[in-house]
Amino acid sequence: GGTHAVTVEEIRSMFEGQSAGALQKMKKEVEVKARGGIGAGPTFDSSGGGVVDTDYWRTVLDQLTVHLAKMELSEIHNRMLVRQLEKLEKRKEALSRASTGAERGEGGEGGEATASGGKGDEHTSAGEGAMAMAAIPKGVEPDFGNLEEELGLGSEIDLGLANYIWQEKYRPRKPRYFNRVRTGYDWNKYNQTHYDHDNPPPKTVQGYKFNIFYPDLIDKTTTPRYMLEPADSNNFCILRFRAGPPYEDIAFKIINREWSKSRKRGFRCTFERGVLSLYFNFSSHWYRR
Repeated sequence: GGTHAVTVEEIRSMFEGQSAGALQKMKKEVEVKARGGIGAGPTFDSSGGGVVDTDYWRTVLDQLTVHLAKMELSEIHNRMLVRQLEKLEKRKEALSRASTGAERGEGGEGGEATASGGKGDEHTSAGEGAMAMAAIPKGVEPDFGNLEEELGLGSEIDLGLANYIWQEKYRPRKPRYFNRVRTGYDWNKYNQTHYDHDNPPPKTVQGYKFNIFYPDLIDKTTTPRYMLEPADSNNFCILRFRAGPPYEDIAFKIINREWSKSRKRGFRCTFERGVLSLYFNFSSHWYRR
């Protein structure tokens, strides 16, 4: 009931701001208090504090175990992002060297302007619901044609020279980033009528994933933010990220469509361990005659 929900929220608040080491120590202490089972006799505090509410401490132990697991997953996710970023930067360096070699007449075919195609299909999340499944023609796999492609090798927008009030004290620099664009087929009513699995419709951009790295923020209490600005065409807009010193703003030109801000549709906006993650997919627009 409501009382249980309040208790769980209070328990979760106990873990906020705690390090993994402190939480592991807390877990050992909680495990001692949570010993016993349903139907067992009362448990008394060894320090003389009276009867221990083992049911409460078992709830604390359950919530703490989940919280520690989430922390570990978040840490693994961030390490993977850093590895992907390092790979991307190595590719940038290789492309830059190839481009320089081509200009000097040393052979090679020059650098790529944008990232190469997707590295595998992205599976449609279960949260997209029965409506999205029903919109796919018979015989077409749910993830048919859906790809994630690296975004960033040629998509960053040049904001020109800018003066910052803190640049005399701190060296301004651009943040590192690892971004991806999600493409796929839009199986709306019109495309269902005019296309099929053997003759699919043109692919469209269906969403983006931005991971911006701010490990050295001077003001640790400041949360980086994003804002949308008009572009040179109504079909596009500028997505600008701002965090504060010592980082300069960074911006990207993206498709100008309505975002779906439902978590079930993949929306995420978090700032954890120095990484700003903004993931979003575009809202579906169903065809009407």
